Amino acid sequence: MRAPEFWHNPPARPGLLSTALIPFGWLYALATRRRVQRPADYEAACPVICVGNLNAGGTGKTPTVIALAEKLGDGAHVVSKGYGGSLAGPVRVDQHGHTADDVGDEPLLISSFAPVWVAKDRAAGVRAAEESGAKAILLDDGLQDPSVRKSLSIVVVSAPAGFGNGRVIPAGPLREQVAEGLKRADLLLVIGEESEQSAFDTIWGDAMTTPILRARLSPLPTGMDWDGARVMPFAGIGQPEKFFETLRRLGAEVVSPVPLDDHQPLTDTLMARLERQAANLGAHLATTEKDAARLPPSYRAKVLALPVRLTLTSSDILDEALAAAGIGNLK
Repeated sequence: MRAPEFWHNPPARPGLLSTALIPFGWLYALATRRRVQRPADYEAACPVICVGNLNAGGTGKTPTVIALAEKLGDGAHVVSKGYGGSLAGPVRVDQHGHTADDVGDEPLLISSFAPVWVAKDRAAGVRAAEESGAKAILLDDGLQDPSVRKSLSIVVVSAPAGFGNGRVIPAGPLREQVAEGLKRADLLLVIGEESEQSAFDTIWGDAMTTPILRARLSPLPTGMDWDGARVMPFAGIGQPEKFFETLRRLGAEVVSPVPLDDHQPLTDTLMARLERQAANLGAHLATTEKDAARLPPSYRAKVLALPVRLTLTSSDILDEALAAAGIGNLK
């Protein structure tokens, strides 16, 4: 299900429907506040780094988890609830034996970079990772889940999207109020280009009380020359337009882009329709690396995938936070 357009309005103009839904947002925020105030059910023997967000939908958590896994090195394991997957777990993701239907697209993608455990019960997933020899655990999402004590919590936000209209679900995109969520965060990671970072600071700077880490997403060179390529892209991520704009910046000729719901299943029927549409336009199908993890096997060689990686503007703040939490390089 795609987010309502008014969620993306600036805080100064949240919209009439958003205003009408404010009482329901209060109830949602109250339920979140009560949940996060519960004492942690489990404290791991090794450090636990939570990579979470305040927004519902994509903010850049997956590339952040991948970047942290690569930075920490061997010994870092990832625990995820496996959104969209059927397995309750805890189970270690096998990138060759599991599918996105089993474990979710994000865990399947991340498993190329670090051991990943899928568990609907995050505490059980952390225990399984510990028993398998994890020296540090990256908790994919979980800021609003008190079941595991965190050593370090990083809130991720997309600079161009910011915190939307600043209101809580269903009046806005937030799982909880910004001030409430940032009280439990050690770092705020803002992802975007320089101009987007500046715009974020203009709108949200006064509300930021957490140390800010900045980064951008950069396409990973794969040998594919996108310049001049005629593509019909589709994306089932939190902000599909970001992917379409990335292709344009690479010089691709983008025709009839197709935004899908976040994590939307890529069925054979849907893919056959997209394939016919692209053929009629004389274009190649293109998608994100995360969406490619959900492609039916018969379409994996037919669709161009564009991977992106997180590049930190400066890692000093992150290094200091990791050191303060007792987390060093695990290599």
